[in-house]
Amino acid sequence: MLTITLKPGKEKSLLRRHPWIFPTAIERIEGKPEEKNKPGTTAVVQSASGQFLARAAYSPKSQIRARVWSFNEGEPIDHALIKRRIKKAIAYRMAMVKDSDAIRLIFGEADGFPGLVVDWYAGKQGHLVCQFQSAGVETWKAPIVQALIAETGCPNVYERSDASVREREGLPLVTGTLAGKEPGDETPVIENGVRYAVDIKTGHKTGFYVDQRDNRRLVMEHAAGRDVLNCFCYTGGFSLAALKGDARSVISIDSSGEALAIGKRNVQLNGFDSARAEWQDADVFKALRAFREQGKSFDLIVLDPPKFASSPDHVDRAARAYKDINLLGFQLLREGGLLFTYSCSGAISADLFQKIVAGAANDAKVDARILKRLSAGADHPMTTSFPEGEYLKGLMLHKA
Repeated sequence: MLTITLKPGKEKSLLRRHPWIFPTAIERIEGKPEEKNKPGTTAVVQSASGQFLARAAYSPKSQIRARVWSFNEGEPIDHALIKRRIKKAIAYRMAMVKDSDAIRLIFGEADGFPGLVVDWYAGKQGHLVCQFQSAGVETWKAPIVQALIAETGCPNVYERSDASVREREGLPLVTGTLAGKEPGDETPVIENGVRYAVDIKTGHKTGFYVDQRDNRRLVMEHAAGRDVLNCFCYTGGFSLAALKGDARSVISIDSSGEALAIGKRNVQLNGFDSARAEWQDADVFKALRAFREQGKSFDLIVLDPPKFASSPDHVDRAARAYKDINLLGFQLLREGGLLFTYSCSGAISADLFQKIVAGAANDAKVDARILKRLSAGADHPMTTSFPEGEYLKGLMLHKA
């Protein structure tokens, strides 16, 4: 049995049920050499006085040296726990998510699976797509897959463990079929009455931004009769929602020609008028500056950029980029228009993001009203003890 003993006073975060343990908090690690060197080994974590604190997955190469499985001393980490937690997570999603067959089934720490993401596309005939991002869930991969199949009735499981966080865990990047059939080039899903083609094998993350479901519906509800600009559009999630909501026109910009091609096919898939949809393969910052020079303006703008801050070390640089893009957004927004702006950088807090956007509005010399604070949907829950789970934050603003 591997035992991690913390330094005096370092047990406080665990007593508050925060699930991460960093190297600086550890006094010593005791156990067999093979346990100390094996990523994913289950360890007992105790205070300096020997008090039981948690059972955690040990990762000798990671800056998050251990991730908590359970704070309950009487709860072993075994197949029964895996099955129990997956059953509970799926039951919650089935109760909370409506009008979509693209669902986040497992959301890491919030569901008791540190580092695991599972998205489910297209029901029982579709695919479960998994990202095993930490050593602990990697160790339990086989029983996790078995439990997912048993609880969902979907036999097809595909792995997208190709995020760079794996390398920081000392794990190789892996993709491929774990069970059942391999997904096709595009998997059709339906969300809020809109059909989307999802590229499971090579698309961003697991192929689709499931976390923006509720925000796409919000854009749909406010798009009627408006000229819409969707920046960093990927495969056109917000663009299709705006078209479904009877937008007058939609310009979508992304630097990935492959993603734009799927977006164009999505227009055809839904039978929308392609004359209302324009797709631009371009750098968003340069394109917006060109629009400003041309005197273009829009009634509704969506700014959903990729992660600008991958760690706290990049916050200052990211803040400048967020301010720049939002300044351009305010300058291109017509009076009475709506701006939907987002950050998916976990290192940028909701308060900091609001300050950045406020600074951009001030520099643009506009009066902006915050109509709504935006976040991921109910299938991306945030626990009270793990605020890091709130990576997506956004604002819906009105230009007065």
